[in-house]
Amino acid sequence: MKRTETPLPGVLLLEPRLFRDARGHFLETWNRKAFEEAGIRADFVQDNASRSLRRVLRGLHYQVRKSQGKLVTCLRGEIFDVAVDLRRGSPAFGRGFGCRLAGDRPSALWIPPGFAHGFLVLSEEADVHYKVTEFYSPADERGIAWNDPALGIEWPLDGGAPILNERDAAFPPLSRAELP
Repeated sequence: MKRTETPLPGVLLLEPRLFRDARGHFLETWNRKAFEEAGIRADFVQDNASRSLRRVLRGLHYQVRKSQGKLVTCLRGEIFDVAVDLRRGSPAFGRGFGCRLAGDRPSALWIPPGFAHGFLVLSEEADVHYKVTEFYSPADERGIAWNDPALGIEWPLDGGAPILNERDAAFPPLSRAELP
């Protein structure tokens, strides 16, 4: 597995070995030993999946007390996946990082606990799978505004406004958010 550091300490882009032949391809999306060798020691407790349409933006979500580490993979289609460092005292606090993940170019983004996460769908549809290290806790879920200029995220919107649900559209900027 290829491991690439990102500008946010602890957030890693991971590219598994891909085995292709005339039938298609095969890859391991999770292998405890390989991930530990890449420096990721995670106890995953829940798997989540979503299907979203073009321009749907989900996020930026986090949990205040029960912070989740996330291993995000786009299985079909393409997304712009984003992490924002919310760790107090981190040299990267408040900074965002985004990268493209696509089903035809298998890779995953490891986002450790202490980060907000969200994504924008770039293809007609996208199926996203993510493993998490803490159970979903509705009482702990919070969010920050996807378009807060302080985060420095350049969303590839290609001329169209994103589609958000009411809750995500109402999230405050980082300066007013309740942090972990």
